[in-house]
Amino acid sequence: MSACFPAVSSRMAVLVFALCAGESVAALPAKADGKPGSDVKLWLETSLHRVFPNSPAGTKTELNMPAARSQRLSFQACVRNDGMQPLRVECSVTGAPDLAVQVRRVGYVPMPHHTTAVDLSEQDGAGYIPGLVPDPLFPEQSASVGPWENQSFWITVTVLAGTQPGLKTLTVRLTADSGRNKEKVILGEMAARIDVRPVTLQPRHDFPVTHWWQPDALYDWYKIEPFGEKWWQIVEPYIKDMVAHGSSVILVPVFHMRREVVEHPPQLLKVKAPAPGRYDLDFSDVRRFVKLAEQCGVQYFEFPHLWLYWGVRNPIHVYTREGNRWSLLWPTETEATAEIYRTFLSQYLPALHEFLIREGLLERSFFHLSDEPHGDEHFSNYRKARELLKELAPWMKVMDALSEVRYGKVGLTDIPIPILSSAQDYIDAGIPHWVYFCTGPRGKYLNRLFDTPLAKIRMAGWLFYRLRAKGFLHWGYGYWYKMETQELLNPFQEGAGGDWPGIPYGDPFVVYPGAGGPIDSIRWEVFAESLQDYALLQTAGVPPDSPLLSAIKTYSDFPKTEIWLEQTLQKILRRPLDGNHR
Repeated sequence: MSACFPAVSSRMAVLVFALCAGESVAALPAKADGKPGSDVKLWLETSLHRVFPNSPAGTKTELNMPAARSQRLSFQACVRNDGMQPLRVECSVTGAPDLAVQVRRVGYVPMPHHTTAVDLSEQDGAGYIPGLVPDPLFPEQSASVGPWENQSFWITVTVLAGTQPGLKTLTVRLTADSGRNKEKVILGEMAARIDVRPVTLQPRHDFPVTHWWQPDALYDWYKIEPFGEKWWQIVEPYIKDMVAHGSSVILVPVFHMRREVVEHPPQLLKVKAPAPGRYDLDFSDVRRFVKLAEQCGVQYFEFPHLWLYWGVRNPIHVYTREGNRWSLLWPTETEATAEIYRTFLSQYLPALHEFLIREGLLERSFFHLSDEPHGDEHFSNYRKARELLKELAPWMKVMDALSEVRYGKVGLTDIPIPILSSAQDYIDAGIPHWVYFCTGPRGKYLNRLFDTPLAKIRMAGWLFYRLRAKGFLHWGYGYWYKMETQELLNPFQEGAGGDWPGIPYGDPFVVYPGAGGPIDSIRWEVFAESLQDYALLQTAGVPPDSPLLSAIKTYSDFPKTEIWLEQTLQKILRRPLDGNHR
C-alpha cells in the first residue's frame, strides 16, 4: 500500500482506481494486488499545520491526542488529487458517542505579499506565498478538489464534561462521487484517537480577553437597518462566537469610536439636545445589548473611548438622530476639553454611572480614555483629559492601549495595555498590565496573521500565563472595511484592509461574514485553543514560574514548535492532580 494511503480492502482499492480512471465502478473487477490508484492520497494533520493548495501530501493516517474533559481540540483530514479530473469529496466522522464532532471545509483566501519586516524563518507559507492561504472554515462537509491540488477538512472535537476517561477512537471517512447514479465510493478511513484524561477543564479566570468588533460592519454587510430587529438577530451569533473562542469582555457600542464621520453611526445611546447645553440620554438600547450579551455568556463590559485615538486632541464623535438623519453634536475639530464637551460629559458620566449601578455592571466594566497615545504632546493631552475625568467621574478607572511605561509609572492610566514589544518595560518595573498586538510587533514576536505559524499562535495563552499578563486586547474581530473609511471590502478577497504593507494580511479580522453568522478562521480556532491552554494551566495548578515553562523567556523568545507544545501538554495531562506541578 502507498505510505500516504490508509489501509483499505481490495474492493475499496478497485473503487478508488475506478474513480480516478473515470470508469464505471460496477464494471471493474477487483485488482489482485489490492493497490488503490496513486492519483488520490489521504492523510491526517494536526491543527498546527496549514495545508496549502500545493503542499506535499502528508503521511499520517492515525493521530493520537490527549485531552481533558470539557476540552475542545481540532485536527484535519486531507486529500490530494494528483489526477487530471476533479473529485467531489465528502468527509464524515463516526465513533465515540460521548464526543461532539464538527466538520468544516477549509477555504483559501489570497495573500499577494508576505508580511514585511519578518524573516522567513518566522513565517509560514514560504514557497506558497504569494498565493492562496488556508483560513476560513466553511460549515460544509464536502468540497470539489481540482487536479493536482489539496483540500482539507477541519474537525473539531468537544470532549463532554461527563466523558469517561480512556481512549476514544474516531473513524474519519472520506468518500467521493462516483460520477454515476449519485453513488459514493469510499476513498479510505483513518483513525483519530482521543486519550481522555481524568482532569476536567475549568473555565479560565482572572484573565479578561476582549476583541473589538464592528456593529456597523454587520448592518452594512448584511444590508439591514442599523439596530433594527434583523440586526439584533444577526448580532447574537457573533457575540456567542466571541464567547466560544475565549473572549470574556465585549465592547458596548455606546458611541462610534472611529475618527471618520459616518452616515449611520453604530451608536446605541440615543441622544437628544432639546436646548443648548442640555442633553436627554436614553440607555434603553444599551440595556438591551447588555442583557443579550449576558445571555450569550459575556462576563465583562467595555465602554468606548471618550477622546479620539492617536493624539487625545478631539472628543469622541457623538450623534443625535432625527428620523434617518444623524448629525454631530459638535464639530470634528472641537478641542479635547472644550466647554461644549465638558458640558456633555457632566451629564453623560453621571447618567452612565447610574445606569451601571442600576444594572449591576459597575464592578464588571472597563473604561477607556484614548487609544495609542505616544510622545510628549500626547502625554500632556492625556494628562489633561484624565484630570477632567477625575473631576467629573472620580469613580471611573481607565485602561488604554499605550506602550510608554511612564503612563504606568505615574498612574495616568489604571490598567496600561502595552504592545508586546513594550511589555517587558512594564514587567521590569513591576507594573500590572494587559497586553495587545495588532499590526505589530513583527519579527520574532507573537502575532496572529495569515502567515504567522500556527504553533506560534498557539503559544499565546502560554505566554500570557508565564509572563503574568492581566488581560488581552485586540482591535480586529471583524473589521471588513477599507482602513479609515466606510467602504466595505470583501474579506474573502482582501485581508489587509486595502492598506498593505502598513496593515498586514489577517490583522483586521478573525472571522468572515456568513449567511446567518460568523465563519470562523483557522487562526481564530488556534488562538481559542491557546486560551484553553491557559485554562488548563490554571486547572492543573501549574505556577507561572514552574520549570515546566522555563523555556518561555519573553514575548519574542519562546518555543515555537509543535513538539514543545505536544510534550508539555502530555506532561500536564498525564500528571496526577496532587498539586505538585513544579
